Amino acid sequence: MGPNSDMSETWWGQRWNRVLESFGWGNRPARGRSDARAGHVLGWRTAPGLVTAHVQGSQRIPYKVTIKIKTLSGGEWDRVITALAGRAILVARLLAGEMPQDIEEVFAEAKLSLFPAASRDIETTCSCPDRANPCKHIAAVYYVLGRRFDADPFLLFQLRGKEREELLQDLQGRRAGGLPEDRPDGAAGGFVCDALTADPELFWSTGPLLSRLELHFAPPGTAAALLKRLGPLPWWWNRVEPQEWLAECYQTVTERALADLDKL
Repeated sequence: MGPNSDMSETWWGQRWNRVLESFGWGNRPARGRSDARAGHVLGWRTAPGLVTAHVQGSQRIPYKVTIKIKTLSGGEWDRVITALAGRAILVARLLAGEMPQDIEEVFAEAKLSLFPAASRDIETTCSCPDRANPCKHIAAVYYVLGRRFDADPFLLFQLRGKEREELLQDLQGRRAGGLPEDRPDGAAGGFVCDALTADPELFWSTGPLLSRLELHFAPPGTAAALLKRLGPLPWWWNRVEPQEWLAECYQTVTERALADLDKL
């Protein structure tokens, strides 16, 4: 675990932090982590390829930070969606609020990168008097973004130029259009819907497909992924977020369910 590990819980949030630290920005990342932990990032907004935020510094008026991230072109996104549409399990994990480990392979297959590949892919400005770029205020916003990625992996896609709903719509359209090629009979999901059997006694039988079905139970790859997807609750007044309490309940339910399965 690197020095950024306590700033993000998921592998993709930590990967974001490591990528930024690999650009060799001196001690700015360390100072930015301190500001992020102290809650100095007061508010921020995202749009495709753009992050704007306000960070409290030594002056009374917070500094304004702008981060521009290079977006992928329409043709580049088309290559990514073509590669991603052929991997239904990855799409399902994204919908569950988890960034699959294989996602970088999909981008590499399209000869692209999900995360910024070099410092030139990022342009930053800050209204503070510090001449260094990135300054510690910019670095603080980077780390807050990494924590937000824990809750919403689709934010990474947005910063690369593709909104969540647009991405899902493109994937749905690509998979629907590819069904005739995937199966000569056009069946979805690899199953053929045969006509009802003429023998009522056989209606409830498992049949050859279900008899080969194997189920594997294991703890989720990301603990409490749905809770993290919700993010901070704006109306919550207590210092301890309710997700922290509920995450313990999720863990207990998982452990007891797996224990019960071992008894079967």
